[in-house]
Amino acid sequence: MRQAIRDLYFGKTRTAKIFRYGLLVFDVATIIFFVVSSMLDDTALVYTVDVIIAIFLMIDLGLRLWISERPKALALEFTTWLDIVVIVSLLLAPFISELLFLRIMRALRLLHSYRVLRDLRDEIPFFRRNEEVILSAVNLGVFVFIMTALVYVLQRDINSQVSNYIDALYFTVTALTTTGFGDVVLKDTSGRLLSVIIMVVGVALFLRMVQTIFRPAKVHVVCSGCGLSRHDMDAVHCKHCGRLMRIETEGQD
Repeated sequence: MRQAIRDLYFGKTRTAKIFRYGLLVFDVATIIFFVVSSMLDDTALVYTVDVIIAIFLMIDLGLRLWISERPKALALEFTTWLDIVVIVSLLLAPFISELLFLRIMRALRLLHSYRVLRDLRDEIPFFRRNEEVILSAVNLGVFVFIMTALVYVLQRDINSQVSNYIDALYFTVTALTTTGFGDVVLKDTSGRLLSVIIMVVGVALFLRMVQTIFRPAKVHVVCSGCGLSRHDMDAVHCKHCGRLMRIETEGQD
């Protein structure tokens, strides 16, 4: 059974790939639920779904530790601790509402788990051509959602201008784009520090995404001579050492 489960997580069969895509769909669905539930009033139904998600996450984490050849190393990985933080926040949500924003941290591991990234790169030409743009957009979106959750949790009780999740999202986007309309302003020292983080880190991520959109497309193929891993999609020779390259491509229109 252990080997069968390991094959699902790391195998190359069609069943294994479908299983990993299912995990990806689950990740996306939970993130959507976390965002939507942040806009709603706390109800028994929301808390019930929280517990169900927490149970699935615990089963998934337990299986990954069980099948791992290095469970101690896996236990120390950043994504593992992210899962633990999310599980704790889900189980304690009915008792400590301030932990609700921690649920969105699961978005940090989206597209980076269970070899899903490699599967998408190998099987979907569109993803392979636009991998950097997609990952940059995902990272920017994750940052926006996390900052929005922080703004909402930290300001809703002291700032009448932030009364719901949409108000927090509105402020985050205006701060990120440096528009700064001024109709929503964070109060106290912690709010100002959070504004600085949104502007400094957010602008950097935004510029990174713009850069990946407008610069020439590259592919990741490691040169056997010098180790250069980024090449033009139609490259014949490595631009560093001149070694002949063999890059799989469907051609460009």
